[in-house]
Amino acid sequence: MAEDRAAAYDAWYATPLGAASHGIELALVESLARPEAGERVLDAGCGTGIYTAWLAEQGADVTGLDVDPVFLAAAREKAPGARLVEGDATRLPFADGEFDLALAVTLFCFLSEAERAAAARELLRVTRPGGRVVVGELARFSLWAAQRRIKARRGSKTWKAAHFTTAGELRRLLLAAGAAAVTARYGLYLPPVNRPAIVRHGGAFERLGRGLGPLGAAFVAVRAELG
Repeated sequence: MAEDRAAAYDAWYATPLGAASHGIELALVESLARPEAGERVLDAGCGTGIYTAWLAEQGADVTGLDVDPVFLAAAREKAPGARLVEGDATRLPFADGEFDLALAVTLFCFLSEAERAAAARELLRVTRPGGRVVVGELARFSLWAAQRRIKARRGSKTWKAAHFTTAGELRRLLLAAGAAAVTARYGLYLPPVNRPAIVRHGGAFERLGRGLGPLGAAFVAVRAELG
């Protein structure tokens, strides 16, 4: 059933490793996005609404957008007060400057090169002057990326289609789209081992990994400033 896709996606976050990795990624995104109560925020590629619900909890006026109606139905349950729109991130159905903050987490990794460029331009277009765009993506040089590439070679359609990136690549993409400045941070040095004995030391892995930059980091987030 189609609904099983959304349930399987959310089930990952209920595992010890899924919960720990999400907590690390969320902290990184929050440090760059800093959503405020009353702000107009777009969650592009919102999936099942994990970040949509978090933004709503911060008091933001949230709009979630996704191409998948099944995922949007799941998002509606998590964030009943949010506006949810079925649509394409490369052709956003919103006015210029409609949002204070545009967020896109693990959206670009499943787009082609041309689509990534189009989505970057669209995210900046719908964000007001002085606003910001925050993008979180799968980083290239990690055990997570290696594990996912192995799954791709073994037939996983999801990971075969995935694109792993770097801060430099995202910076160039957003500057080319019109950003005035871009700030980048790496995170998720926790290894992809779903065992409580490993997962509970997630904080220690993050502290040790900070000096490594892209080496070993499974997640990269950037904040683009609009002039």
